[in-house]
Amino acid sequence: MQFLDVSFQSPAENLACDEALLESAARGQTPPTLRFWESPTYFVTLGYTNRAAQEANLAVCAARGVAVLRRCSGGGTVLQGPGCLNYALVYPIPPGSALQVTATNDFVMETNRRALQNVMGVPVERAGQTDLAIGGRKFSGNAQKRKPNYFLFHGTLLLDFDLELVQTLLLAPPKQPDYRAHRSHLEFIRNLGVSRESIKTALREAWSAEAWNEKAWSEKLEENSENPQKMRGWPRELTQNLVAQKYARPEWNLKF
Repeated sequence: MQFLDVSFQSPAENLACDEALLESAARGQTPPTLRFWESPTYFVTLGYTNRAAQEANLAVCAARGVAVLRRCSGGGTVLQGPGCLNYALVYPIPPGSALQVTATNDFVMETNRRALQNVMGVPVERAGQTDLAIGGRKFSGNAQKRKPNYFLFHGTLLLDFDLELVQTLLLAPPKQPDYRAHRSHLEFIRNLGVSRESIKTALREAWSAEAWNEKAWSEKLEENSENPQKMRGWPRELTQNLVAQKYARPEWNLKF
């Protein structure tokens, strides 16, 4: 698995890159990938089926210049920005594999839980369907999107985020896990308060992710790839196409 640490200036590019990595891996053009990114600006990201008016305080977002975008995966609405580290795992599904949706949740969440517990030195809990928490307070939300031969599993990791801003810009979600117990955002979420490098190192080791080297990866994947000569660390052109066709368009972001 390759490791990428690629963040973009624009929210649309950051969301598009996650989907582009899945699409290109499914086509045999990029290898399995663990990507990290962090947005330099605040923006709201809706789960695929979320309704913007039910999830975000749209008037306040507009007044503050906070964009509202929709990602390709399910899950709840979150606020992105400085202090919220994101990861994206693009992972192969072997033919005949038992890695269906629930099994994939279990596989990825337990791997991440163990890795992060080693960093924190305190019990890390799996909560709800795809949350990670400490002492009942959430610090990571996750979601997935699937192709027949690959899945994208991505999520947030609150490190030193402005939690007050979450309370200001997001409404109480219509759907809540039982363990939330109707708590406000400020009562429900927490920061980890550890360094980015410690988190990145722990997850890189857990997923055996290596820095991208085009020659080495082309040789390693030649037998399994339909187009080994076209292998790239990340799909730049596809990312930009998805920005133009989807993530920069209100027809996509505000369709519900």
